[in-house]
Amino acid sequence: MPKTRKQKLEFVEPIGARVLVRKDESKRETKGGIALPDQAEIPTITGRIVAISTRVEHDEDVPLRQYDKILFHPKNSIPVDFEPDNQLFVIPVEDVVAVFRREDPHKLEE
Repeated sequence: MPKTRKQKLEFVEPIGARVLVRKDESKRETKGGIALPDQAEIPTITGRIVAISTRVEHDEDVPLRQYDKILFHPKNSIPVDFEPDNQLFVIPVEDVVAVFRREDPHKLEE
């Protein structure tokens, strides 16, 4: 029986109405600069979209794009064991609660 080589995974494609997000690092100090012990870490629920599913890409009602910074509800996020630091998560679109933008996309040009 021939030996099978382990193939290194290089891409994760979310399926359905989901996005792949790289979670931001959890904060270890407050905005005022007070260092927090590890057990008092402020939970982080922001991250950057690494990949979006085909369904999300073609859905005009879901204004998400690759590299968007988002705020998400972590309850239904699924960790992806893909990297040593395990910061990748597949998140259902309905758990994305906000997108950070530099400009207001609804602002009318004058």
